[in-house]
Amino acid sequence: MFENLTDRLNQALRRVRGQSHLTEKNIQEALREVRLAFLEADVHVGAVKEFIARVRERALGQEVLASLEPGQHAIKVVYEELTRMLGGDALLDPIPAGGLIVTMLCGLQGSGKTTACAKLALKMKNEGRRPLLVAADVYRPAAVEQLKVLGEKVDVPVFSQPQGARPEQIVERAMAFARAEGRDLLILDTAGRLHIDERMMDELVRIRKLASPQRIFLVIDSMVGQDAVRQAEHFNSRLDVSGVILSKLDGDARGGVALSVRHAIGKPIVFASVGEKPADFEAFHPDRMAGRILGMGDVLTLIEKAQAAVDREEALKMQQKLFDQSFTLDDWLSQMQQVKKMGGLSAILKLLPGLGGNLPTDKLPDEREMVRMEAIINSMTKRERSEPHIVQGSRRKRIAAGSGANVSDVDRVIKEFGEMKRMIKAMTAPARERLVKKLRTHDKKALAAMARKGKQQPTSKAMRKMGRMGGLPGFDPRALGQAPESPEAGGADMMEKLREMLKKKN
Repeated sequence: MFENLTDRLNQALRRVRGQSHLTEKNIQEALREVRLAFLEADVHVGAVKEFIARVRERALGQEVLASLEPGQHAIKVVYEELTRMLGGDALLDPIPAGGLIVTMLCGLQGSGKTTACAKLALKMKNEGRRPLLVAADVYRPAAVEQLKVLGEKVDVPVFSQPQGARPEQIVERAMAFARAEGRDLLILDTAGRLHIDERMMDELVRIRKLASPQRIFLVIDSMVGQDAVRQAEHFNSRLDVSGVILSKLDGDARGGVALSVRHAIGKPIVFASVGEKPADFEAFHPDRMAGRILGMGDVLTLIEKAQAAVDREEALKMQQKLFDQSFTLDDWLSQMQQVKKMGGLSAILKLLPGLGGNLPTDKLPDEREMVRMEAIINSMTKRERSEPHIVQGSRRKRIAAGSGANVSDVDRVIKEFGEMKRMIKAMTAPARERLVKKLRTHDKKALAAMARKGKQQPTSKAMRKMGRMGGLPGFDPRALGQAPESPEAGGADMMEKLREMLKKKN
């Protein structure tokens, strides 16, 4: 969503990057472009004015005297003020332990509220909660059925009542049912409207008084622009919302709402929906999002994705198979599936420093190629996956027919797998160990150079090759703790946080 904003901000910051002195002139020129970038991204005018004023004051004030590199200081100021603009270190009040926690979601119709309920339920279930979804939208056709379908997908029960029940009755009965069933989290899907009206707001106020929710989340469509600010102000004035959930953050809109909400209502963005799948739901971290917008990448989020997708013991077993040369197509398939769990190779690359904001779409590997490879491997018998050299003649035709691919596609998969095994076999044990170490760190030297230059990108051929490989054998994404630092992009600060986090985990 922020690709255009990232490009414009990087262009503006080039005016001060590498400067030996910060002057009123070069700061003014850079901030003029920053202002235009924000306005084009549909950021609220008031938020833009406050941001520009704070950056100018800090960049030209006494604080700059302590900086050895004034240009770097200016970039650091922009990063910190962008983080503040997105919410800073604002946190929700802690919920008292024990008892039933009620979370109420509200928003306009079409904002993604019902889907957000299911995604939130899945996230909370994965964190050890026992959620119950409540279908309290009795006005929109098929709203109850939609929530039931989503609840089934995420394996969370849905409480509903026969047609004719009022929302207040549904909520009251749901609370009693949740306590009786030992549920500790109630997620209310309330009714939306095509526009804000007092009847809707009065109903939400009544539900709030009845249920006394510990959390009230306003769901805002990231693609609606400035109207989202007016929505947020109105809902907050009546309900005193706890925070905001941004939906459709993976869309192609300009993303100004994410930079405007905090300024408008003073409440933090808590979660963001970043895809269509139930698992595409992330806690919103202002510092990480600021890093993404400035092209610094987001290594911490990548590590969290890796920890959820990759089993440490399995990764070690995979490396051992490399050493004793027993790596099979089944193992290769497992690697591809791990990459898919992390959002695909494209999503991984976009989170790496120096790549996220500058990676041209024509250089990204075709994810369909990985799907085709999976289909080909799944069409093989167990013996064929263990001994691919027996796949000849009629076997190749059968596999191609079963996977919907061409015989040439089957040939290519087997050929690439064979080349990889021959390369590993030809190496001595120390050389293989060095190779795995290199794969584990994603070639630190190459990435470091790329991050420093900001423009240099992998070749299209190399990127597509990575896509065909699917998952690098023996690759443990947790090793991204050693990812390259990018001082020019502010990466050093991010990597310091990363090291602190890893020390705590170890």
